[in-house]
Amino acid sequence: MKIATWNVNGIRARAAQLCEWLARDQPDVVCLQEIKASPAQVPDACKLNDYDAFWHGAGGYSGVSLHVRKGAFDAAPSFSHPAFDIETRIVAADLGNLTIASVYVPNGGKDYAAKIEFLRSLAQWSRSVHDRGRELILCGDLNVARTDIDVHPRERKPGIIGQRPEERELFEALFADHSLDVARMLHPDDDRMFTWWAPWRNMRQRNIGWRIDYVVATKAIASRVTDCTVLAEVGTSDHAPVMMTWTSAERAARAPGDVETPERSDAPASPDAVPSPPGQIPFSFRHTA
Repeated sequence: MKIATWNVNGIRARAAQLCEWLARDQPDVVCLQEIKASPAQVPDACKLNDYDAFWHGAGGYSGVSLHVRKGAFDAAPSFSHPAFDIETRIVAADLGNLTIASVYVPNGGKDYAAKIEFLRSLAQWSRSVHDRGRELILCGDLNVARTDIDVHPRERKPGIIGQRPEERELFEALFADHSLDVARMLHPDDDRMFTWWAPWRNMRQRNIGWRIDYVVATKAIASRVTDCTVLAEVGTSDHAPVMMTWTSAERAARAPGDVETPERSDAPASPDAVPSPPGQIPFSFRHTA
């Protein structure tokens, strides 16, 4: 099973690239950030039928979405938002005992205090999901370079937002003793693994960047991961997608050829979540190989 995350930096500018990438790699779960569109503004090309989808945006700023392939899990997704959500920055889906979240952390340039509070709340929410006995996969643009290895030497600047000690301390609280940074787990010494590049001076072509896009998974899921890759060749956003491959509990238990029709539950498993209004789940997306 594949789960992928991508900050598209505007879904209207990246619609064709998104469809091309999905047709190529066929992820089972897709988390998008910085869609910069309300649900009504999402291009028709992205309104495809193979996925249950939730577009959570308010216009030309921020926004996230989450897409789950129909039939990939035994349960259909129940979408919701943690209570700390601001500026359409997080949407979660409960799938049986698994919660998946698409997250776009503020970069902090305009309101650093808001970023710090969001990181603190995100870590607390992650802990609360774990404490309820649920598995969690958290994907997205988290806007913090975890350590110096996650920044090209030319881009390491003490005190710059995204590399500050207090940000990194809160970021570590996101993992605590229950979750892992999957890409770093698999590639502990890779000092050229970046997901964002400044859009000038051929920084992407020269691979002078930062790693700020992550897949974070609770340990039980991380133990079943076989790959986690930065797809640096995909698209023209200033971010690259990151895709994790793992064996889900459902697929491990399901016999080959078994097909089940998932039952939808409208009750979110997270008691502190705000259920997503049904009217904001107007479409899903589909691709053909």
